[in-house]
Amino acid sequence: MTRILADLPDDDIDKLDALGAKQKRSRASLLREAIKMFLAQKSDDRSWIDSGYGLWADRDDIPDGVEYQRAMREDRTSYEDI
Repeated sequence: MTRILADLPDDDIDKLDALGAKQKRSRASLLREAIKMFLAQKSDDRSWIDSGYGLWADRDDIPDGVEYQRAMREDRTSYEDI
């Protein structure tokens, strides 16, 4: 593990220390977790999308999206009639 030196505003340090005391964790532990979450959020890895594909395909309680949209728009004038 590499050690780094970073300048942070005193107000942020105070908030970080308060959070660390509340969670009984060190400042370094909180910073490592924050950096890991930041990097995961900024990653180009989109595999999480593929893992959710088709997840609700077999559910009967969720109607077809296109049918739902058409039902919601039944009271509107079609573009052909304008």
